Amino acid sequence: MSANVPQKRLLLLGGGHAEIPLIQAAQSLGYYVITTGNAREGLGHPYADKNVFEDFSDKDAMLELARREKVSAVCSGCNDFALLSTVYVCEKLGLPGHDSYETSLRIHHKDKYRALAERLNIPTPRAVSVKNREEFNALFNRQWITSPSARNEVAGGFARHCEEYSDEGISLNFPVIIKPVDLTGGKGIHRADDFEEACSAYDAAMNRTREDHLVVEEFVTGTNHGFSAFLIGGKVAFYFVDNEQYYLNKYMVSGANTPTTTSEHGLKLLCEYSERIAADLKLVDGILHIQYIERDDGIPVIIEICRRPPGDLYIKFVKYATGVDYPRAIILAETGMLQINDLTLAGAVNVAKFVPSVKPFLRHCVMASREGVVQGVSFAPEIEKNVVEKFLWFKKGEPTGDILYYKAGIVFLQFDSVEEMLEKTARMTDLIQVSLA
Repeated sequence: MSANVPQKRLLLLGGGHAEIPLIQAAQSLGYYVITTGNAREGLGHPYADKNVFEDFSDKDAMLELARREKVSAVCSGCNDFALLSTVYVCEKLGLPGHDSYETSLRIHHKDKYRALAERLNIPTPRAVSVKNREEFNALFNRQWITSPSARNEVAGGFARHCEEYSDEGISLNFPVIIKPVDLTGGKGIHRADDFEEACSAYDAAMNRTREDHLVVEEFVTGTNHGFSAFLIGGKVAFYFVDNEQYYLNKYMVSGANTPTTTSEHGLKLLCEYSERIAADLKLVDGILHIQYIERDDGIPVIIEICRRPPGDLYIKFVKYATGVDYPRAIILAETGMLQINDLTLAGAVNVAKFVPSVKPFLRHCVMASREGVVQGVSFAPEIEKNVVEKFLWFKKGEPTGDILYYKAGIVFLQFDSVEEMLEKTARMTDLIQVSLA
């Protein structure tokens, strides 16, 4: 870089392991990268050019930081709070590459998205919002609301797609999922099969959320998947689809493999839903990531949606499986530099949908089976030949702490066939194990 030409400065909200591909992509595009966040131990921070440790969920603090560092671009890490602060800062500073703050809330807050999906006729779990114990009890017909004015007030607070309410109140069918509207990664989410469990779940979720209300939704059965699309001009120019795996924590993805088992009809519907959302909200170019459950009838039911990169090196998983430089495309979009030709990424794409051929691949989070003191990670001989990359960050002698969230690292694996991938994926927690004392 010439001494007379100042280097472009980019603020990345985040600095964990999930942000490493974004940091590297931004630097390859000539940016001086500044990472931020409260977690000083984040594995991504050493990759950046500068670290400023502040709370990236504080959007006004991030605005001040962006001004102080004189950045020309702000990008989100793999966290909803980071995304919302990013779009707020960009809106205030007039920086490109992001939707408005209000639009972003409609996507990233679960209650707002449920209402949007219902209006756009997009399948989503039947759900309601509750903001206090009276509304919660009324939802399960445990405390009748007899006053018409009180009943109308309660009903008005629910998502409009809750159809069944009567003089006695409003009801959903068990089992239900109770979740904060503002958290991701399975945090604060609980399944309840009866009213007693629902009450405990309500208290736990309320203690986690930063908002004043929760979402309660009916449980949907089927297979779990991720659909990661890239929008250009409101159209899906590229998409990648996976099959999700879960371990002890049934609401946090522990692995994902591809190619997907979702039907061609289901994939077509997901593209249609994505473009319906993009048109309605006038979304800018960039990533649109969806988690969905494919029902037995082949219909994909969207359970989560976001416009920031998924965590746990998912964008690196996409790159491995397809050859598409997804991290670079995301940075180009969020800095307002994306051109249609850039979505050639690794080859050829135009405004028409680009579905690359995918290799049988797995991204696996290495997690412990019980609490204990970590001694190492062992790999069965039969899985070693499949390993493409081991990214392990455990420290020998460290306690696992909460095993629902503890990770020792992430492993990327490639297989010779889909059959081998599916068979070994089913045994992965035996083939790769955290050794504990």
